[in-house]
Amino acid sequence: MPLILAFVGGSLSALQSRMNGQLAVHVGDGLEAALFSFGSGLVILTVMVLFVRSIREGVLRIPAAVRAGSLRWWQVMGGVLGGYFVAVQSGTVPVLGVAIFMVAIVAGQSGSSLLVDRVGLGPAGRQSITVARVASAILAIAAVALAVSNRVSAGSLSIVAVLFALSAGIFIAVQAAINGRVARVAQHPMSATFLNFLLGTAALAVAFGVSWAFTDVDPGVLTGASWWAYLGGVVGIIFIAIAVWVVPIVGVLVYALTSIAGQLFGALALDVVAPTSGTELVWNLVAGVLLAFVAVVVASRGRSRT
Repeated sequence: MPLILAFVGGSLSALQSRMNGQLAVHVGDGLEAALFSFGSGLVILTVMVLFVRSIREGVLRIPAAVRAGSLRWWQVMGGVLGGYFVAVQSGTVPVLGVAIFMVAIVAGQSGSSLLVDRVGLGPAGRQSITVARVASAILAIAAVALAVSNRVSAGSLSIVAVLFALSAGIFIAVQAAINGRVARVAQHPMSATFLNFLLGTAALAVAFGVSWAFTDVDPGVLTGASWWAYLGGVVGIIFIAIAVWVVPIVGVLVYALTSIAGQLFGALALDVVAPTSGTELVWNLVAGVLLAFVAVVVASRGRSRT
């Protein structure tokens, strides 16, 4: 069940990317679209906190755990890392393109997941860096590279943009680990999800304010887009809640690889069911999805605690 949910969460992540991308095109600013996505999710979660006692009690356990020392202050900052990811996404995708961005993200996420599990940053405990786990991370990078190979355009490559994308991938693994610890302390995944959206929205609001103050980019008009473009926050609540529940069970690496397989499958499904203009179903995307499944199997069999 945990792996199935991680796969579903990855598929939902691909769907959210389509939603946020559509909204970003409509308003003309990816950062503003990301802020709306996080902010709308925060509104929904705030209502849940106010009316669901178990979630509210879970939220209250988090600062109590920080004061008691069972949770360090920096371990509650997963939402800031999520905000950093979408900020980097908005700035580097126009420079690198989606294909190279995805490869850089997965490379950073896969490598970082190995180290995060090794040092025991997540709630699943320390796990050795075995040959199988390293091989699974390499297979995941190869799967994404293969899946997007036909979408890589020729031209100059910004090393700075690639490094930012790599760093965002690294922080995704760290975010998953510390969000899992928060969920364990809160005893409710939605409590950790609320904190993630609260801090992520705050980080994006600051970034958007700075962008508005120091550039010539003005806020766009949010109304008028397709209705489904506004549901990114709802989808985000679901897959982040899945992540904070699954990571304590399977570890960061296995979750990351299963989620990556889900993202590729979700992209494949969207290309079949709701293709965008110029999109075509090609063999390498199908092959990339299958190779991602192989990576998950290898990682699952290579788990080893220390």
